[in-house]
This record gives sequence, C-alpha cells and structure tokens, in this order.
Amino acid sequence: MLYHLLYPLKHLFFGFNLFRYITFRAAAAAVTALLVTFWIGPPIIRWLKRREFGERIRDDGPATHKIKEGTPTMGGLIVLLAVLVPVLLFGRLNNPYLLIMIGATVWMGIVGFLDDWLKVVRKVRKGLIGRYKLAGQIVWGLVVASFVTYWEAYGNGGWHIAVPFFKNWIINLGWFYIPLVILVIAGTSNAVNLTDGLDGLAIGLTAVATLAWAAVSYVTGRVDFSRYLNVLYLNGAGELTVYCAALIGASLGFLWYNSHPASVFMGDTGALALGGAMGTLAVLLKKEILLLVIGGVFAMEALSVILQVGSFKLRGKRIFRMAPVHHHFELLGWPEEKVVTRFWIIGILLALISLGTFKVR
Repeated sequence: MLYHLLYPLKHLFFGFNLFRYITFRAAAAAVTALLVTFWIGPPIIRWLKRREFGERIRDDGPATHKIKEGTPTMGGLIVLLAVLVPVLLFGRLNNPYLLIMIGATVWMGIVGFLDDWLKVVRKVRKGLIGRYKLAGQIVWGLVVASFVTYWEAYGNGGWHIAVPFFKNWIINLGWFYIPLVILVIAGTSNAVNLTDGLDGLAIGLTAVATLAWAAVSYVTGRVDFSRYLNVLYLNGAGELTVYCAALIGASLGFLWYNSHPASVFMGDTGALALGGAMGTLAVLLKKEILLLVIGGVFAMEALSVILQVGSFKLRGKRIFRMAPVHHHFELLGWPEEKVVTRFWIIGILLALISLGTFKVR
C-alpha cells in the first residue's frame, strides 16, 4: 500500500525512492511485524483468557504437560495479523506471488481457526473432521498448482522440479506434479502442526526456516544472482522476500509470548497457516525438494509419527517412547527447554546447508 502511495511521489521527496528497494521494504516489514505483535499480543491474550479459550492437554501426552492445561490458545491470530499488516503496507499488491502468499495465509488460517473454534469453543473433542481439514488443504494445493501451471513466468518449467546439489538435474513430472503440490502443502501444514507441541519449538523453527526462504526468494527474483548461482529466475519473485521478512518478525514477536513457560499457544490457527505458507513458498520458488532440507526438523517430526503408527499397526511395537519425536526426548529425561534449543540448533544447521546447496553443485 505504501509502495503504491509513496513511491510515485519520489519526485516530490527523494526519500520515497527507498520504496523501490526490496531490501528496504523487507526490513521495514520485519520491524513492523515485530512491533505489531507487541502491540496486539497482550490484548488478544487477555481476551482469550477472559473467554476461557484454553488448551486442552490430551491424556496420553507427557504428564509434565498437565500444568499447561488452560493456557490460552488460538494465539495464531497474533501471528497472522502481524504478517498480513506489514505485507499489505510494504508489499507490491499487484505482484501475483505476493497475492498467492496472502491467500495461503488467510485460507489456511481459516481452516486452522475452524479447527480451534470447534475444539475450544464448541467443545468438539477432535475439532474439525480430518477429511474436511484435508479438503481445505487440497483446495489450496489445487489453486497453487494451477498458478504454477498457467503463470507465464514459469514458461514450460511449471511441472519441473530441481534436485539440490545437482546443477542441471531437472525432473519433469508432468501431471504428477499436481498431486505433488498438494502433498507438499498438506504435508508441510500438518508437519508444523505436529511440531507445535513444546513451548517455542514450532515458532522458533519457523523463523529459522523462513530466513532461509527469504534468501532463496531474493536470489530467485534477481536476474544477476540467479544467473550466477544457476537457479531458476522468476521475474517478480523477489517480492516474496517482503513476505518472508514479515513472517520472521511476526515469529520472533510471538516467541516473546510463546517461549517457556508459554503465555499463549498458537493452536491450529497459526500452525496450519504457517505450514501452508512454507509449503506454498517452496512450490512458488520451485524448491520443492529443498523444502525437506530447510524444513528438515518439521519433516523429522512428521516422519516419526508415520513410523510410530506404521510400526504399531504392522508389528504391535512402538519405535519411539512417544511421537512426535520431541516427546520421545522428553520421556528420555531431557528438559523441555533443552529439547527446544537443540531442535533449533538442528534447524539452523539445516538452513545453512540448504543455502550451501546453491554453490556445492
């Protein structure tokens, strides 16, 4: 909004020329998102407490988590507002990539909000029925797949995927690319949701992963950098850096309230939306496989649940003491803060490795 209002007035005041630079607008978006969380966070948390919208701790979870019963949930509203406000202020709102990301945030946020509302307000134990939640993810996956298929910037490469660590290894999946997009978005959305089980874990990892996506977005949108690194150049994709910066600022701001002991949980409202946003970023930037590296901890959490369920059904035995895997380490005696910190460290290492793939090829 400010770009469209102020940049055309650069001939009246030279300072407005700053709005042409993605780096300036991204920095402004990050700071604004952080300030928005500090501004709206306390009143939203107080409102959630007054309405008694508290988290219900499952009986089969770690016993130490029982003290968290009643902690306000649906705090994802703070994150989503803190992302959308700076994006609307500092983003180029005629940019199709940015509009898709706004759509991902809103759509998946609505799906998560419905799930939280049913569980917390209507007291429906399992919340939104799984197939309805999956239907929402599939619908958004089809929207993103259609965009990649028909948007002119992708040319004939919409259904191609690049393989990390290999310079010219491109795979054309044809029509199979569409179910892959759905799998990426639904899988990432659910993986972040599964990871959101310890104070600060999911939101901290989101900040780390999004920092890597910000770098990928900036490189992909710069013809000189993309040519030098031999990655796909997408005209206009650099605008995704503004979105990523806003998400980083919002994540750090929410971590202020979500760090141990958490004052608020983001619930499915935040987790499904953030996961859906990261999956959408991976597809738009044509880095679907790299998502497994950047979001490696999320993938590990989801895989631990799949392995646990599969092993129990096939052999009647469990692999982990409890899944997702962060609970396994809790039951081994690791304090919650140590599990979170060590998972953050792994996330940082994976983010650095993912950026290294652009040169080590």
